[in-house]
Amino acid sequence: MGLTRLSPHGDLRVAEPRIAHRLSVRVRSRYQAIRAYISLTKPRIIELLLVTTVPAMVVADRGIPSLWLMAATVIGGTLAAGGANAVNMYVDRDIDQLMERTRHRPLVTGEIAARNALVFAITLEAVAFVWFWGFVNLLSAALAVSATGFYVFVYTLWLKRTSSRNIVIGGAAGAVPVLVGWAAVTNTLDWTPLVLFALIFYWTPPHFWALAIRYRNDYRAANVPMLPAVASIRTVAVRIVGYTLVVLMLSVVFWLVAEMGYIYLSSALGLGAIFLYAAIKVLRTQAEVWAMRLFSYSITYITLLFGAMVVDQVVRTGV
Repeated sequence: MGLTRLSPHGDLRVAEPRIAHRLSVRVRSRYQAIRAYISLTKPRIIELLLVTTVPAMVVADRGIPSLWLMAATVIGGTLAAGGANAVNMYVDRDIDQLMERTRHRPLVTGEIAARNALVFAITLEAVAFVWFWGFVNLLSAALAVSATGFYVFVYTLWLKRTSSRNIVIGGAAGAVPVLVGWAAVTNTLDWTPLVLFALIFYWTPPHFWALAIRYRNDYRAANVPMLPAVASIRTVAVRIVGYTLVVLMLSVVFWLVAEMGYIYLSSALGLGAIFLYAAIKVLRTQAEVWAMRLFSYSITYITLLFGAMVVDQVVRTGV
């Protein structure tokens, strides 16, 4: 029986595609795992929180703070908010699978084990506290972690599943970043950041209720008493208009208390007028399309309003 002769590189030619395939699978798997863990932190929500943090620092400094301080505060805020959001996903994994908007989250799909998600969240919070304490100050560290505690224990574990006022009270956690930003610069708190806190506090319900109108059936299916799921759209819209009026008023109060310039005031009045118009349209039409327009604009509103604070300070101080 004859022998079959192989070329000197025969084995290598067969092995190379297999090795490349295995490496590709490993890289893809790790990328998907990293992306899943990142999604636990809800990056889009973190972006919105940081939009309010940096301008608060600029107003507190009456100019542009050091780049290192801003970077350190943003990094710490990202870690703290990411940890809080990851805990929220861990706690809510039972109802997330019942809602269309959340059924693709990694704890629902099984991409991440629940225990691993909890360890990840707690680690982020611990690192955030140490980071703030080491590179910013203890007050900002305490504020950031206390916001997480409030968000997890008061909102997620208690109010979200028991009260239609859940987002009204629970939204306070989302207002804390302005206090963190202020404290990072001054290591104190006074009336100015508290007015900013109140502005975000009252902005949160119309912002979130507008979205919840679109997904009210999801909340009903999950037995979560979000206001649009347990009340008529008209009732929700009336409250949206009321809270929007308070937001507009607080934006002017901030102009007085913080001694801001007319760039900020004109922006606050113009942006607030559009916000109020959209809220009234939701009341008049009671239509989902206007609720979603209000939701989208509410993000634009808070971004441009806080951006106007920065522009106002930079122009006035000549930085």
